[in-house]
Amino acid sequence: QVQLVESGGGLVQAGGSLSLSCAASGRTSSIATMAWFRQAPGKVREFVAAITWSVGNTYGADSVKDRFTISRDKAKNTVYLQMNSLRPEDTAVYYCAARVYGGNGYSTVVSWYDSWGQGTQVTVSS
Repeated sequence: QVQLVESGGGLVQAGGSLSLSCAASGRTSSIATMAWFRQAPGKVREFVAAITWSVGNTYGADSVKDRFTISRDKAKNTVYLQMNSLRPEDTAVYYCAARVYGGNGYSTVVSWYDSWGQGTQVTVSS
C-alpha cells in the first residue's frame, strides 16, 4: 500500500488556474500508475487524468483535455495536476489515486486503483 496526500485546492474564478499536488509515501517503488479523479456533490466519482509511473504516459478525460495536464516527479514521489481555463463545472473534490503492484496502462474505473488520498476541494466561481 501507499499513502497519498493531496494539496493545492482552493477557490478560483472561472478562467483561472490551480495546481494540485499528491505526495506518495510507503511502497512507492511498487507504484504502477497514478491518477486524479473528482467528485462533485450528488455525482459519482469520475476519472480526470492518469500517468504511468515508469514511462510517464499520460491519459485524460475528454472534458479536461487541452486544459488539464498531469505530470509526475519520480524523485519526489509526487504527481501534479495543472488545471487551466477552469470552469464552474470543474468544481469538485479532487482525489489522487494509485495502482500498486502491477497493471498496465490506466483505467477510468475507481476500483482499479487500490490507494486513495483524502481529497482536496476545488471551487470555481462564475
